[in-house]
Amino acid sequence: MNGPADRNLNEGVATAGTAAAEPDEGVLIERARHGDERAIRSLIARHNQRLFRVARAVVRNDAEAEDIVQETYVHAFTRLDSFRGEARLSTWLTRIALNEALGRLRKQRPHASLDELDTLSAEDKPLAVAAGFTNPIETPETETVRNQTRGMLEDVVDRLPDLFRIVLVLRDIEGLSTEETAEQLSIRAETVKTRLHRARKLVRAEIEERTKAGFADLFPFAGARCAEVANRVLERLNTPVGKRH
Repeated sequence: MNGPADRNLNEGVATAGTAAAEPDEGVLIERARHGDERAIRSLIARHNQRLFRVARAVVRNDAEAEDIVQETYVHAFTRLDSFRGEARLSTWLTRIALNEALGRLRKQRPHASLDELDTLSAEDKPLAVAAGFTNPIETPETETVRNQTRGMLEDVVDRLPDLFRIVLVLRDIEGLSTEETAEQLSIRAETVKTRLHRARKLVRAEIEERTKAGFADLFPFAGARCAEVANRVLERLNTPVGKRH
């Protein structure tokens, strides 16, 4: 016979599609503690994107970031009894993912401290701005442009100094508050604000640098379009004045 937790979970699944009907995370956590596969899958689905983005921001490699996410879940679900609910599950998982990613970064660069990257050297190329884009009508062409734009933005963010990149991802991409970001990174809120400001400035400068050469090609008016206008103008000029309209 199903207990209260089973009923809550089943009701949520049966009416999926409305936010109010989503299974309560506390119920899922409790069931995951007992090895319930469906609850574990649901928790993973809820937190996958943030954990991948955070890991990717540190290691800058899709495959390794995916591996970090996997290790994060293995660590978390085998130690779920240690999660006391004093913070949100997303905060706990993000901290595990960050520790795993930073640990790997230290192995790759054993003589480099992340703190040393907090300032830009004279050789650092300015790299940074977040741009706002409207949502155009969906067409194959807009999808292509979106993919190209996303690729450019990912490359720009990848090139940011490590400490700026992780702050930008947490604040501007994942939407964490300044205080939440400071808690995740164990730094002061003022430091988050400073790094975010510098990251945005770098991103803006890089995007402007990459796109300014393309402005000369905007709104092209040549070829057949140009010839057609010329034809219409000549047609009107050759029409007697009284018949022009």
